[in-house]
Amino acid sequence: MEATIANFRMSRHRQKVNHMILHVPGVDNKAKAEKLVGKAVSWKSPAGKEIKGKIASAHGNSGAVRAIFETGMPGQSLTTKVKVA
Repeated sequence: MEATIANFRMSRHRQKVNHMILHVPGVDNKAKAEKLVGKAVSWKSPAGKEIKGKIASAHGNSGAVRAIFETGMPGQSLTTKVKVA
């Protein structure tokens, strides 16, 4: 299954560089999003480096999920695909 990186997790004054908001196709409500919690995700950079993480929680009521990666994500990862296992 693939998901799209929508944005960093942000607050008013800070941006958390290893927390990302993901949109998964076919997941359109909070109940479906909560079933994905705990699944592993991985993003592959254009250089071939792989950054792994896992889905931590649902984000909002429209089916988005929050993933926490092991290291900070680069800005070029926005709008790219991640694999959900």
